[in-house]
Amino acid sequence: MRKIKIPDIMTVAVLNSYSGPDAIRIEQRPIPTPGKDEVLVKVAFAPINPSDLATLKGTYGFKDPTPIVPGGEGSGEVVAAGRGVMASYFLGKRVACAGWGTGGGVWSEYVVKSVKGGVLPLHKSLSLEQGAMSLINPLTASAFIDISKKGGHKAIALTAAASSLGQMVNRLGRKEGIQIINVVRRDAQVDLLKAQGADIVLNSSETGFDQELYNACHHTNTLLAFDAVAGQITGQLLKAMPPNSKVIVFSALSRQAVQVSPSIIIFENKMVDSFWLGPWISKQNILKIMLLWKRAQKQIPSYLKSEIRKIYPLQEVKEAISDYTDQMTGGKILLRMS
Repeated sequence: MRKIKIPDIMTVAVLNSYSGPDAIRIEQRPIPTPGKDEVLVKVAFAPINPSDLATLKGTYGFKDPTPIVPGGEGSGEVVAAGRGVMASYFLGKRVACAGWGTGGGVWSEYVVKSVKGGVLPLHKSLSLEQGAMSLINPLTASAFIDISKKGGHKAIALTAAASSLGQMVNRLGRKEGIQIINVVRRDAQVDLLKAQGADIVLNSSETGFDQELYNACHHTNTLLAFDAVAGQITGQLLKAMPPNSKVIVFSALSRQAVQVSPSIIIFENKMVDSFWLGPWISKQNILKIMLLWKRAQKQIPSYLKSEIRKIYPLQEVKEAISDYTDQMTGGKILLRMS
């Protein structure tokens, strides 16, 4: 194995307050040393995800005291290992990194991660660019299909369906024979999904959307929906679906509280549930997690692939966030660490 020279100082993006991208500063910090069962990862790439935008505003599930290093996932190479057999196993390997837990976020040239869930080995066929996006969206899409199949659902509804995650769910859903009612906000997103093979795509901005959604949900007997938007659309989904249905809210792109009429919950036995990838994974047994990861790795070149729109250097993180915020479909924005 080639020996990698590790410098003393690294470049890091630091969030100094939960007030958005303007609170990010680029700093120089000493490179940390891994402890027992920990490894030092030389980070290559990290995507910008909706959860990262929420983190910058302090509205995500993690809210450690600032300053913090943001970044929910990334990829890189393990260049040093602390004590422990598993740490030694990862030395020299290309890995996907989880952005929380030990070491914090990954918008940094180097990061220390625990070998107990903080890093996962990348398949040799994957590039570091695709590896940087191999945790959150691929595993979430896989979880949605797993939940749908376990519940015996032949059809589901999905909001923000033109996102990178939405496109993954569509590809996996078609593979598994699950009909998907796609909800988007613009005509261009309708065209995008239909060009990819989706046959039910509804624009929530159009007049008559509520009736079209009702017709689609009842025609396909859709009793399960995954909602990335929250706010008004959650209630629209529940109202449109048949009795005994459920909407699972997994994000809040609208930044609004869920709006649901209590009458449909009480009298039609409908419900709102939630999904967060980390806790969902923690409830699965280790064998299932490893099988899910192995399957996701194999499917990333096809069903779970993310298109890359642009790559920015870490020093231009604010410009990258602005670009992503302006256009959240059409491909992912990556940060290159060095």
